[in-house]
Amino acid sequence: NSKLRHVEKDVLIPQIMRDRAKELCSDKVQAFTKCCQETGLLMVVKCRQENTALKDCLVGYYTDPSFYEECKAEYLKQREEYRATGIKKKRQKFTPNV
Repeated sequence: NSKLRHVEKDVLIPQIMRDRAKELCSDKVQAFTKCCQETGLLMVVKCRQENTALKDCLVGYYTDPSFYEECKAEYLKQREEYRATGIKKKRQKFTPNV
């Protein structure tokens, strides 16, 4: 049964999307974090470029229908395993095929 409840569509699947997008945009996350650490209070001004690159990367994934379907399939697989075993698996780190 692949019917989704409201909480699955609006909370659980978007959480997988956020986690995976952060992993896929990790170079931009690191660049923004490094910039913030180096500039301190001026980060709002000095890290604009890094912040924009990070936002663009994340939003690109959040708005991609095929990425949503991929994350939905991952969620349904996890849900099926949980229903079959009663054991909740920890989410594994996603490693892109490079």
